[in-house]
Amino acid sequence: MAAANGDRSAFRYSWVPTPDPDDAERYIETARAEHAVGAGLTFVTCDSSGSIVGSTRFMNAERWTTPDRRERPDADPDAIEIGSTWLTATARRTGINTEAKLLMLAHAFEVWQVRRVTIKTDARNVESRRAIERIGAHLDGVLRSHMRASDGTERDSAWYSITAAEWPDVGTRLRARLLPPLPQ
Repeated sequence: MAAANGDRSAFRYSWVPTPDPDDAERYIETARAEHAVGAGLTFVTCDSSGSIVGSTRFMNAERWTTPDRRERPDADPDAIEIGSTWLTATARRTGINTEAKLLMLAHAFEVWQVRRVTIKTDARNVESRRAIERIGAHLDGVLRSHMRASDGTERDSAWYSITAAEWPDVGTRLRARLLPPLPQ
């Protein structure tokens, strides 16, 4: 977890493992447990040199029942959340997060064929909210006193989403942002 050991000022709204080996183990075990029950999938985020600069994950997979209310436990998710995202200070505003989100969104919408991707953040985290909006997500609302925040206070969570109907335009815009400019 060396990537999480640098400047931690931007981590005040997120659970990012500390240098404490027990904290790092809890973080990894949480990710493994979510994966084991089919509710999540965690990724490390790397820069172009292959250095780890953060992490992100699919989480809170929803599998909707059939119209006659039958469970579909082995089906691909109908909706998924992208979250638990954090980046080192040097990786922020570099395009790395945009590329990671493009890859994840493309997989969610084009492979799993989800109907919705949810992204949420602490409502106080203005930087994260602007990054989510730049990706193309729409604010669904703020859920007040939603959960315990990483700083121990009650957290209001800003909920955003991208729907399957919005994905083609969102994907086109994200791909255009990552392409180098055409020569003049």
